[in-house]
Amino acid sequence: MSTTEHTTEEGRAGFLAIELDGAGWDGGDFASLAEAVLAAESAGFHAATFADAPVPGRTNALQRAAYAGPVTRSIALVPEVDTVHTEPFHVSTQLASLDYVSGGRAGWIATAAESSEAAAAVGRSSVTGAALAQEAAASIEVSRRLWDSWEDDAVIRDVATGRYIDVDKLHYADFETPADFAGAGYSVKGPSIIPRPLQGQLPVLAAASLVGEGQVPADGVDAVLVTAPTPELLAAEIRDVRRRLGASVAVIAELEVVLDSRGQAAVERLAGSGSAADGGRARYAGTAAGLADLLESLLVEADGVRLHPASLALELDELSRLVLPELRRRGALRAPVLDGTFRDLLGLTRPASRYADSSAAIAAGN
Repeated sequence: MSTTEHTTEEGRAGFLAIELDGAGWDGGDFASLAEAVLAAESAGFHAATFADAPVPGRTNALQRAAYAGPVTRSIALVPEVDTVHTEPFHVSTQLASLDYVSGGRAGWIATAAESSEAAAAVGRSSVTGAALAQEAAASIEVSRRLWDSWEDDAVIRDVATGRYIDVDKLHYADFETPADFAGAGYSVKGPSIIPRPLQGQLPVLAAASLVGEGQVPADGVDAVLVTAPTPELLAAEIRDVRRRLGASVAVIAELEVVLDSRGQAAVERLAGSGSAADGGRARYAGTAAGLADLLESLLVEADGVRLHPASLALELDELSRLVLPELRRRGALRAPVLDGTFRDLLGLTRPASRYADSSAAIAAGN
């Protein structure tokens, strides 16, 4: 269960995220990754996300985010990490490490996609239907418990006694999958092998369709990604998700973007590519001015918008020159904060470890 509290402020400016694994980036080397993420940060984007897919010879999303951590200062780094075919203990520790290398700017898009290929790669049967949400909920809960398993002051570095940690401030996670768990049950004892993340708990994001009653509980995530078939339906879908999940969860709209660029109209670029909208996401195709108007209206409804550029190189150039400056001029977009955390961006307070009270009680002799 999430121990976070999402704070909102009426009329506050929103934020923009950008997916860095679009068609305009080949992902072939770390030099191009550094160039892309630095360009996004320089443009004023608040977060960069990294898609994960089994591509031979390519590092995974979490590894690419970790590489970007030390070379950036303000942009949040949010990789997709699967909850179905990855070990929850390893996911938790790797994400905690990402939080350290990024200075507290890490997040996690928890995915749970049906994939017979991924299941075969790790030697397990395919997970389908409602079991996907069960796997996601369990993995998120394990990670949160493990992040809390070290109290903030567990590392003492006491040279006189030769103690690096105070063992009384390390705790067992003691997680077991529920009796009605559809997949192979498991347990995680803990504690983690990594000290508590800089943010205490990394913000956890998931698709809105994965969150709600009978799925991943709303208090298990900090933000949801909202999709709709068209831009016209997106605002209504955002409002519906807010009503369904409540105000404690941040809402991030998903939008594919194709802009007029370098003398070629967006509609011509679309016709030339022959590509359809991905996964039912809304798509905007047109001028930078029209996109600014659309984003301004969406940021009235949503906390943020994640853009999926048709071509990272082309769209990022137009976005950085024409769209983001205009949104800041209108007061619709907040300014990036140097050395801020991803929790700060989402308006989340830093939670105390769920186990802190127990060690305090032991110290008091209760």
